[in-house]
Parts: sequence; C-alpha cells; structure tokens
Amino acid sequence: MITPSLDEMVYLAKELDKLNIKIPIMIGGATTSRAHTAVKIAPEYKETVVHVNDASRAVTVASNLLQLETKVEYSKTIREEYDKLREGYLNRSRDKNYLSIEQARRNKLQLNWNNFNTVKPNFIGTKTINVELSELVDFIDWTPFFSSWELFGKYPAILTDEVVGEQATALFADAQKMLNQIVSEKWLQAKGILGIFPANQINDDDIQVSDEEGGELVKFLTLRQQSQKTAGAPNIALADFIAPKDSKKQDYIGCFCVTTGFGVDEKAAEFEAALDDYNSILVKALGDRLAEAFAEYLHLKVRKEIWGYALDEKLSNQDLIAEEYKGIRPAPGYPACPDHLEKPTIWKLLNVEQEIGVKLTESMAMWPASSVSGYYFANPESKYFGLGKIKEDQVIDYAKRRNISTETATKWLSPNIAD
Repeated sequence: MITPSLDEMVYLAKELDKLNIKIPIMIGGATTSRAHTAVKIAPEYKETVVHVNDASRAVTVASNLLQLETKVEYSKTIREEYDKLREGYLNRSRDKNYLSIEQARRNKLQLNWNNFNTVKPNFIGTKTINVELSELVDFIDWTPFFSSWELFGKYPAILTDEVVGEQATALFADAQKMLNQIVSEKWLQAKGILGIFPANQINDDDIQVSDEEGGELVKFLTLRQQSQKTAGAPNIALADFIAPKDSKKQDYIGCFCVTTGFGVDEKAAEFEAALDDYNSILVKALGDRLAEAFAEYLHLKVRKEIWGYALDEKLSNQDLIAEEYKGIRPAPGYPACPDHLEKPTIWKLLNVEQEIGVKLTESMAMWPASSVSGYYFANPESKYFGLGKIKEDQVIDYAKRRNISTETATKWLSPNIAD
C-alpha cells in the first residue's frame, strides 16, 4: 500500500492545483518523507507544501503557515529548502541522465515572442546612484542577519523563540543602536551604479548587449541546465528570458553594482584595536545587510522609475523579501548563474571600479565585501532557478565562447560539473 498511498498524494496535489486552491498542504504519515515531499509532491502545487515528520510539530508548522507575520518568509524558506533538496536528489539519482548541450538547447524554454511587448526603459546607459543610508533601513531583511550569528529563525518570530529568543532580542537591540549610529554619524558610504541597455539573445545561450545604435558593447554568457527533465519541462538558461535576435523584438537588460562597504573595515579595525571583537563583527554584519538593502531599494527604483516596467507596483517589504515583484535580479555566483567570470563583463560595461571604487579580487570576490552586483531581467516570465550539474561538452563549448582554455573553464565551473 505504500506506493499507491504516496502516488495518491501526488495526484491530490495536482488536482488541488488545477482547482486553483490556495491553502498550504501539510504532509505526514509513517510512509512519507521530506525527500518525497520535495521531489514528488511540491512541484505539482503552486502553494506551499511542507512535510511534518512528527505530529507534535504540526501546530507550530500550521501556525507559521497561517500567521501574517511569518507565513510569507516561512513559505519562501520551505520552497527554497525543497528546491535545493530536489535539485540535489535529481543530480544524484540521475548520475548519467544528462542531455548533450545540443539536446538541452533544443529543449530550451520556449516563450511566445510574438505576443511579447517589451517595455522600453525610461533611461538607456549608465547612471551612478547616490542615496542616504537612512533610505535603506526599511529595506533590510533581518533574517540573514541572525543566521550570520548562528541564530536560526525567521524575523520577527525569532525574537520570541523559546530557545534563542532572549539572545536574539539582545542582539537585535545592539544592532539597532549601532545602526542608528551608522546612519546619524555617517560611518559608511552608499555608492551604486546601474546600466540599462538594448539586448537580444544570440546563439541560444548568449545575450548581446548593444548601444542605442545597435553596436555590440559586450556579450553575457549564460549556462544551460543539462539534467534530463521530466516530460515537458525545459532546460533553462538565463538567455531564454531575453528576446532572440531573429524575433525582431528589441529587448533590454540591466546590470548593477552597489556597496555600503566603504568605512566598514576602518570601523571594524577601531573596535579590534579596542579589543572589542563583538562590535567589530556587528558592524561588518550590518554593512552586509545595508548592501543587500541597497540592492533591494535600487531594484524597486528600476522597476518603478528608471526602467519603469512595473509602474503600478505596490509591494510591502515582506513582499519584496518574498520576491513577489516582476522580473529578477540574479547575480554571478548564484544558482542560476554560478559563473563568477561574468563579473568582469559587468565591471567593463558599467566601468564599476572607476565610477564607484568597487574592485574585483583575483578570486572574483568584490571589495569592499559589503557589495552586491547582478543583472536585471524585466520579462514577467523570468524566474529564479538552479543550474544544477552540467557536462563536459558544455564546459568545452563555454570555453570557446569565452575564449579561454578548457582547463580554466573547468577550474571556475568545477562545482557544477557532473562527475
């Protein structure tokens, strides 16, 4: 009876999805597992699906799913956790089930470009951004701040957590006090630059970035999923979200770099000299949170004003944290585009180092550390995804496209290369 019971759960999830039901699903029972829930059930239902391994946890899970202050962040965390679990499971279970890069490209995401109407940006080119730190405070996502201190839980619920609530509350009070000083005494500087340019997909996996006269400025190289998918599922690359050149549709792409890191090292050094390691770590953590807040703030400005493709957007900070907005801002080094070698292309296009002083190290880390960079995709069909593992044929193809040796490509892409 085990297999039919589990299969019935998958069937019911599909049916609930067809009926556009919005309630969360909790999975439990002796034959169920977190892995089965993530791999088999969750993909069939748009709303949150969570495995509850012990009946004693059911009330807590239900509370997190229903309370306004926790449900968005909790649901997002569960989805991300299950996405990673599913991707890892599929990569392990399909040891040899990969498509060639040619097959993967034939199975690319097919969007209807005939019905696609691009929103011409209100601005083309590059622009430096000046912002007061006080404008960024409301955009801070505090949950990762606590994680950096090994305190795990979602803000604000973590402040009343039975186990870590007292410690989290004390840390939060210290953070608020220092944050007020950072803002009022201008300990740090916020610097940013962005660019929006005409762009089109070329050669399946590349994005040609042009000036307003059509001259090529740079090419962004994207990587394509190669794991064999279930029937009908595409092998996605970020380039799929940009209109192909042969569609005759002029599309656009943006990219950016923001930092709140200038001043962090100096302040941290002052605390260290006073043998105050706690506040040295605290100022670094707040610098990181402000940089992420700057990225969130600027993306909002891009959507509603600078590019203007979402003029009527009205989202709360919780909605922004849950990424409810149209479009995406993936970053080199992250799951959809793990290729750090894309960063120098952004730096070249925006003249980042000369304009705002943020540098790339030999390992492609950003300095100051409290910095964020990435792309802007406006297509409403664009979404975050994980590249997963790729095969040697794509690595060789990528090396040719980037005009580097296969050995160099292998070095940079090794975490994503299948054995």
